Amino acid sequence: MGRDGIRAGVLVFGAFLAAGLAPSSSAAQSLRGSSRSLTAQNVQARAHNYTYLRTPAHVQRFVELGYLVPLNGNRDYDIDDEVSFPYARPQVRTFVERLAGQYRRACGEVMVVTSLTRALNRQPPNASSRSVHPTGMAVDLRRSNHRPCRAWLEDVLLSLEANGVLEATRESRPPHYHIALYPEPYTRYVEGLRTGAVQATETRVADAAEAASAEDVVPAAEGSRSYRVRSGDALWDIARAHGTTIAAIQQSNDLLGSRIHPGQLLTIPAGGGVGVQQAMRLSYRVQRGDSLWDIARAHGTTIAALRQSNNLRGSRIYPGQVLTIPMQFR
Repeated sequence: MGRDGIRAGVLVFGAFLAAGLAPSSSAAQSLRGSSRSLTAQNVQARAHNYTYLRTPAHVQRFVELGYLVPLNGNRDYDIDDEVSFPYARPQVRTFVERLAGQYRRACGEVMVVTSLTRALNRQPPNASSRSVHPTGMAVDLRRSNHRPCRAWLEDVLLSLEANGVLEATRESRPPHYHIALYPEPYTRYVEGLRTGAVQATETRVADAAEAASAEDVVPAAEGSRSYRVRSGDALWDIARAHGTTIAAIQQSNDLLGSRIHPGQLLTIPAGGGVGVQQAMRLSYRVQRGDSLWDIARAHGTTIAALRQSNNLRGSRIYPGQVLTIPMQFR
């Protein structure tokens, strides 16, 4: 799309905001999906002057012109074999690569992309007639089997939705997250991160995860033990069962990612896990502007531990609420 198209798109986006349909409105901050969400996605597609690609040849032409770029996967994310056209708008690739790196550091899993650009005549039977997949601005992500990973990703998507850079929907057939990225707002958002103009929840979470991993890594020493991987095992399960962390297991076994296979023999580092720590608890009264991410980081604990200690199903908290903070002595 040329500069004139981008300018026109920004003008339409401004009209979209003036009309009270801003994607950051509280009504939009949900993963349930709605007609309003589909309308918002289509308004953004028009604002960016995007074409709805009709056929595979049409998709290929946009690849050749550079309007769509390939997503090849890396150590942080995989492209599912069912993805027919592993291409998307350049900003979508940036989004996937940034999110995947944070996701893997936060929960130890590789993120899986299950759909990207789809031609209109290749849409699945259950696709909405208003789907924006044919524009190249959408991506679908497989839902993890592990609840903490799902909770992390959902909270980040809701935060980004609140920042007005995407619409996300939790789908069940098959289980995945449909994400329509708003390229121009997302570009400004990322630029704001680089200049320090905004501080993103997703970035704070990634930083907290990295800090927690660095603190929790304990070198394998006397008392370490071995574990043979069984079918269906994941690093998350093994770490929890042995009172250690994913990062500690990865370091002890020179693992670059979270992939393990049945029969593999892992060294489980001794000590350093929640199971061998003595716990105490304290209380904290929520202040205006607080989030679970901030509170967990400030008190050296995790969002999952906060949820468990306070019987929270999601991440919503309110000023004045008293939370129980689980703390550990190492």
